Amino acid sequence: MAVILFDPPYRNLLAPLSTTKAVAQFHFGLLSVKERWELLLNEPTYIHTAPYLQPLYLAPAVSNEYCWIDATILPNDALIEQINQLQLGDCLMDEFGLVAGKSNFPFSEFDPSNTAAYFTQANKIDHTLRLRFPWEIMQMNDAIIRSDFEMVTANRISQPIPSTVNIIGDNNGNNIGANQIFIEEGAKLAFCTLNASTGPIYIGRKAEIMEGSTIRGPFAIGYNSVVKMNSRIYGGTSLGPYCMGGGEIKNAVMMGYSNKAHDGYLGDAVIGEWCNLGAGTSNSNLKNSAGTIKIYSMGLKDYVSVGQKCGVIMGDYSRVAINSSLNTGSMIGVSCNVFGEGLLHNTIPHFSFGVKGKQYELTTAIKDINNWKGLKGMELSKDEINILQHIFTNNKQL
Repeated sequence: MAVILFDPPYRNLLAPLSTTKAVAQFHFGLLSVKERWELLLNEPTYIHTAPYLQPLYLAPAVSNEYCWIDATILPNDALIEQINQLQLGDCLMDEFGLVAGKSNFPFSEFDPSNTAAYFTQANKIDHTLRLRFPWEIMQMNDAIIRSDFEMVTANRISQPIPSTVNIIGDNNGNNIGANQIFIEEGAKLAFCTLNASTGPIYIGRKAEIMEGSTIRGPFAIGYNSVVKMNSRIYGGTSLGPYCMGGGEIKNAVMMGYSNKAHDGYLGDAVIGEWCNLGAGTSNSNLKNSAGTIKIYSMGLKDYVSVGQKCGVIMGDYSRVAINSSLNTGSMIGVSCNVFGEGLLHNTIPHFSFGVKGKQYELTTAIKDINNWKGLKGMELSKDEINILQHIFTNNKQL
């Protein structure tokens, strides 16, 4: 049976993160959504998404049975058991629609807005946890890191903690955090401080924690990522693969291939892939009044209250100039070159060049993205270029 992670009809609410990739490709905690489900189900998974994005993802071989799972659902043991018990034609539904179901309906004909037609028996369930808006990723990341850590490290042995690494213990001097630190093969760390008494710390393969850095769990760093010298990183932070973190970071997610390599503050934030924050750039995550923050939802095309803490949401391929000051509750679209004087606008549309309404020309944007990709030995694929052309052509001003 092929397992399919599908984007629900409300996928646009997760823009700008969902503008360039399927929800199953989102990386937070220790894993991508796809990797998380594959570990839990012990099965390979496939992705069903918006038509303009589908060329990025392989379709499954023709199968008599498919298990469809909403990619925005955050799994738990009880839900996994319910999914495994489903029979062909059965599905699980919640107040928002299909959670999971098994059918023999062809992959190419599946319509997430009309899922009732594919199943004969619907079972209503409650208490499902879904991602509906991009800021929820940073709000949930602390808990997701803890959950992923238990799953990824279960029955495994960490690489030894180097003798130069300072592990903060309890008041009696016991290293109570040591069993909450997991170091994968090929990781490098020396003369840094790890405080896992506040939550687990996961250091991925070939990742590096440079000397002088201080990290407080829960924290995760992915494959081949780097924390620069003398960095200060607080709990709830995830650096995906090929990221670079520096300065002060708190409760932030960098999904992958993105850089905040220098001093400056990043807090209560979600940064997409292939982004760069220039040296000295900082975001505000709290209003001067300490009141409720409203952030622009690209999906709803309206402002939404998000609580007391929210920094910045940034779409893929966007970059911010040195010494930029990002406003509280900033929403930055896809492929933006952000620069300007003073406190920057908190709503910046796709393909913005600066913050005064000038558009980033498509050919220049593609060239610049390839320059950044080249720094990590990669380049845009033809399908990725087609997607950027689609977004540029269909872009509507916020």
